[in-house]
This record gives sequence, structure tokens and C-alpha cells, in this order.
Amino acid sequence: MPKMMTPILHAAEAKEGSFEELKQRIHSKLVDKLDLSRVGELEGDTLRREIRLVIEHLCDTEDTLLNRNERERLVSEVLDETFGLGPLEMLLKDSTISDILINGPKNVYCERRGKMEKTSVSFRDNKHLMQIIDRIISKVGRRVDETCPMVDARMADGSRFNAIIPPLALDGACVSIRRFGANPLKLEDLLNYHAFTPEMVMLLEGAIKARLNIVISGGTGSGKTTLLNTLSSFIPNTDRIVTIEDAAELQLQQDHVVRLETRPANIEGKGAINATDLVRNALRMRPERIIIGECRGSEALDMLQAMNTGHEGSMTTLHANSPRDALSRLETMVMMAGFELPLKAMRNQISSAIDMVVQVSRLQGGARKVTAITEIVGMEQDTIVMQDVYRYDKEGVDETGRAFGKFIATGIRPMFMPRLESAGIRLPSSAFRERIMLED
Repeated sequence: MPKMMTPILHAAEAKEGSFEELKQRIHSKLVDKLDLSRVGELEGDTLRREIRLVIEHLCDTEDTLLNRNERERLVSEVLDETFGLGPLEMLLKDSTISDILINGPKNVYCERRGKMEKTSVSFRDNKHLMQIIDRIISKVGRRVDETCPMVDARMADGSRFNAIIPPLALDGACVSIRRFGANPLKLEDLLNYHAFTPEMVMLLEGAIKARLNIVISGGTGSGKTTLLNTLSSFIPNTDRIVTIEDAAELQLQQDHVVRLETRPANIEGKGAINATDLVRNALRMRPERIIIGECRGSEALDMLQAMNTGHEGSMTTLHANSPRDALSRLETMVMMAGFELPLKAMRNQISSAIDMVVQVSRLQGGARKVTAITEIVGMEQDTIVMQDVYRYDKEGVDETGRAFGKFIATGIRPMFMPRLESAGIRLPSSAFRERIMLED
């Protein structure tokens, strides 16, 4: 680095440091000055306007030279510290950001349009970051401390929040925020992004209306929850739906929805309510469909039994890299229930309960695609028979680093088509003709 650049950098760092000190000072004075009884009487924009005037008055009392932009930035950041999530507010207001990743107070990254980048955002120290974490999780009745150093929660806009703190995180608290946004992606958005084709949508819509049981599988960040949210729009408004999640993320638009959320153990290690408990309780609530946000443990057995005993049209997601892997993972999760089921009996249960596996993948460059719609045909000796109705073949990567490929109809007409037709759903035979449907 040239020598002349060093003093400039030091001056910039010193200025930023004095700005942070000024912000802390004004924030402390604001807290001392606030009349909490009056604050309780005001709401929303009125309260924010009143507090803004107080902050501007406090700025006037400080003997510092701030230009117009610096003053506006100072007022905005003090407001964010008071009402919002501090430094995170700037990132949360940016709709192009899909993930926010915090590795300690000074290293904040985000994923924007499929590419990871480091941001200029930082926290004063680990204590400041912990204050923001507590502010988020306290709103949903969760806690994080040395006795319980990991937490999952949902944010006000529906985003998924995860934090892990020292002593487990060695370099300060680490936070992962998966953005969903207050306005979830609609079917038209996914079609425009070429996540799937109109023919695939027709089949999925028919399957949901005909009450087929569907598993959505994929890797981390592949878009499983987004797809589940989107497909749930095909469920009739008259159905009673019970959703079960670890941190409530689903945003179903139907009227008759019962939302259940698991509960971690209290500070004494008691009182935990897991997904298995909620699935068993849901069966007593007269549900017509059960939707499990993510199946990851012994609740798989209860879910399969529910699907086999009058709760057709149920859906769940799970982590797997292919439809075949998804069934293998289900077998493993059923074993976690602690019952010594013979392998053939277990596979019979899976093949009779699940009608379709929808595989989603996050490709290089950030594109998310439905890479396979696979029918569960039945059993052949000890093996579950599956067949792809549609699939996506990746062909390569373009000059921008983005994967491209084509959607293919395999030419197979699903064996569950009579169920769709008996429900009054008729799909054109051309939808299953073997061909390339779409190239991107």
C-alpha cells in the first residue's frame, strides 16, 4: 500500500470511530430522556416522528461538525437502534438480499442474486450483536444463553433466523438469516424464473387438488419452503389444514389454518414439545391435511401413518439430494422412532403413503429449479419402484457462472392419473409426450 494512503485510511477509521461514539452518546441520552409513559400512548409513525424530533434536538446540543448527509445517517441509525434491529435494518430493507450471514460482530456477509459478498455493515462489539439477537428472539418467546447457546426463530417478516453464541461459536455470535419476505413468491414469479414449466405446474396442481401425498426434497437453500408455500395455494379454501414447524415460516393463504410450533426445553431442561408430539396431537384436531414444515426425525413415522389413515393431501419437506435419497432418509427417520420394523414393512408403509417426490436444487449461480417430479409406483420385492415424469438436465455453465440446462418430459404417464380424473381433473395427453419442454 502506498505510504500516502496510510494517513488517509487512519483518518477515515478515526472519523468512523468518533461517529460511532457520537451515536452511542446520543442513544444513551435518548434513553434517559424518553418519557416511557408517553411512549406507550403513541403508535407507529407518530411515535417515530416524535422520537426523530428528540434525536435531532440532541444532535443540536452536541458540539460536532456534521454535514447534512452525516446528520441524516446519524438520525436514521439512532432510530434503527431504538425501534429496529440496528445495523441489520439496512440489509433487511434491501429486497435483493436472500441471505444474511454474520460471523462475529465485524464480519457480515449477504447473498445477493445468488452471489455471496461482504458488506460494510458491522456491530460495535459482541455485546451489541447479542442485544440485537435478544431483541429478535424475545418477540417469539425464545431465549439464548450459555446454557442454551443455539436458537431457531422466525422474524417479523417471516424470515428464518438461527443464532449460535459463545462458547460454541469461538469468534463471537454467529447469525444466519434466510429471507422470505412479507410478500412470498407467487406461482407466476417461479414460472418467470423458469423454476419449472407450465406442464409441471398443471400436474402439481392436479395432484394437490386430488389429495395426493407429496414430499418436497432438496438441499439447504434449494427453495423447499418457498415451493411448499407456493404449492399450498392450490389447496381448496374449504380444507382444514394443520401446519407443524420448528420455527413458523409457512404463509398459507387459506382461511382454515391451524399453525403449531415446537417448543424448546426451558432453563431447567424441561417442557420441550417436539414435532412428534405435535403430529400426534394434530391427529386429534380433525385435520383434512397435515403440512410438516420439515421432517427431520421420529415424527416421520407418525406422518406416514397419518398419510395412510385418512389424511390424504398432506405435504412435507426434507433434506435429500435426489428422490431416491429422500426415501432412504425417510427410512432412517422412521428407525429413529425406536421401533424394530422389518425393512420390507417399512418400505411398504412409505410406498403406500407417498405418491410423489418433488426434487428441488440450487444450481451454480444461484438458480433454483424443480429438477425432478417422481412418482412412487409401488413395491417390487423389497425395492420401492419410482419413475420420473419430468426432470431437469443441467448442460453446463455460461460465461457469467450461471448453470443452464433443459426441462424434459420423459414420456411416462403417471399411474395415479385415474385418481386425478376421478377428482374431475383432466390433463391433456400432450403434457406427457416425450420432448424437451423448455431450455434456458
